[in-house]
Amino acid sequence: MIARLMTGAAALAVTAGMAAADYTLHIVHINDLHSRIEPINKYDSTCKAEDNAEGKCFGGYARVATKIGELREELAGQNLVVLDAGDQYQGSLMYTTYKGDVEIEMMEKIGFDAMAVGNHEFDDGPEGLLKLVEGVSFPVISGNLDVSQSDVLAGKVTNHVVLEVGGEKVAIISALATDTAETSSPGEAVIFQDEIEALQADVDALTAEGVTKIIALNHVGVNKDMEIAGAVSGVDAVVGGHSHTKFSNTEEGAMAYPTMVGNVPVVQAYAYSKYVGHLTLTFDDAGNVTAATGDTILLDASVAEDQEIVARVAELAGPIEEMKSRVVASTDAAIDGDRGSCRAGECAMGNLVAGAMLDRVKDQGVEIAIQNGGGLRASIDAGEVTMGEVLTVLPFQNTLSTFQVTGETIVAALENGVSQIEDGAGRFPQVAGMTFSFDAAADAGSRISDVMVGGAPIDLAKVYGVVSNNYVRNGGDGYKMFRDAENAYDYGPDLADVTAEYLAKNGAGAAALDGRISKK
Repeated sequence: MIARLMTGAAALAVTAGMAAADYTLHIVHINDLHSRIEPINKYDSTCKAEDNAEGKCFGGYARVATKIGELREELAGQNLVVLDAGDQYQGSLMYTTYKGDVEIEMMEKIGFDAMAVGNHEFDDGPEGLLKLVEGVSFPVISGNLDVSQSDVLAGKVTNHVVLEVGGEKVAIISALATDTAETSSPGEAVIFQDEIEALQADVDALTAEGVTKIIALNHVGVNKDMEIAGAVSGVDAVVGGHSHTKFSNTEEGAMAYPTMVGNVPVVQAYAYSKYVGHLTLTFDDAGNVTAATGDTILLDASVAEDQEIVARVAELAGPIEEMKSRVVASTDAAIDGDRGSCRAGECAMGNLVAGAMLDRVKDQGVEIAIQNGGGLRASIDAGEVTMGEVLTVLPFQNTLSTFQVTGETIVAALENGVSQIEDGAGRFPQVAGMTFSFDAAADAGSRISDVMVGGAPIDLAKVYGVVSNNYVRNGGDGYKMFRDAENAYDYGPDLADVTAEYLAKNGAGAAALDGRISKK
């Protein structure tokens, strides 16, 4: 068993009198890239070319490749591993178009040493994960998945990997969130085991084999990572993903990099290709960690883009333009999404989008949908509807977020939604599964009345299942009351895709005004 040493607020410091460590390991890591192959803007959506040229954009694989290449050059001759904590898949039209081919190609250009399975690697079923596992030249691992009963994945996903780094054995173990069956599509044949129990079993087996350097590369979210760091004996560091948590020693509001749980450093590098993390671990002769330092590196315009990747991404973008012209539905009536309508009261586009969200997750016990009116950016004309039109309405690459809050919190959210109606603020709540009235002449905070859910008066003490978009759930447009929601999951399918499918199935009738929002 590995001996544990010391604690610290942000790093382990070498204690006085301790023998000098003789092995330093550099861990360069990313997580939750979510198909942001192209640069992103400040809202984490695909950045316009002109904005990128003006230096307003972040990330994209061309910058990720440059930064990791610079670190490899800077650390040449030293002990280095490059890791990905999962969720390369899902989140942009690159994934929608190529279904993993581009992510595989870009990962191979960089050359990772190991990757954790993320829940979204299952979005196209076990076959989607198999494509990734067989498409890359490095191990894709998860230690709490039993795939032995899967005709697709049996024998394809290993639970850990031991790397030879500078003459030392470095083990990478991994766990995937056990609720993946609810958030993605792994199929019934993939069995999930308790994360802590599975990781401890791997640590024990590796320790028995004499491995003294063990890194947990997880896709479980920061809260579970912190729990794992405190509960799994023998882990030297936890490199995580899934919760898109910002760790930084310079950015306000971020978690310290690393954040210590007892003697174990925990790190993550936000998401969407915006940062690369660099954790440095120092071990003494006995294999004990004596220092853990580092930080995330912001990939802003100061990081040059790899021009070979820039050219390749431009080539790949061609068919995406074709996809934007693809007809996805038709409607016999125009659907009003004008900001003057959707930020002032019930609007047809709000009914369509909120209805689409609720329809997608109604089998999960969700009763209410809330969509911010400011997230609706255009109307749709009668006739054929292209994916480009849907993306013009919903351009932000928002994902569905499901969560649970009390009726009291829902009323507070509605009050927030109408609190700046006189200013045409984008927070106005478009809804499905519920009705309400508001009085714009009343004082802000006292404008909402007659709230009904499923035809019954709202129960302020009852806990309701809600679906919204990830922007609103995380406090955007003043919806701060949702930040601490129970059982929140922010990484569902893309809202534009969900809306296109719903419109194709239901037509303009799904957008009809029905008096769900009334003015007093």
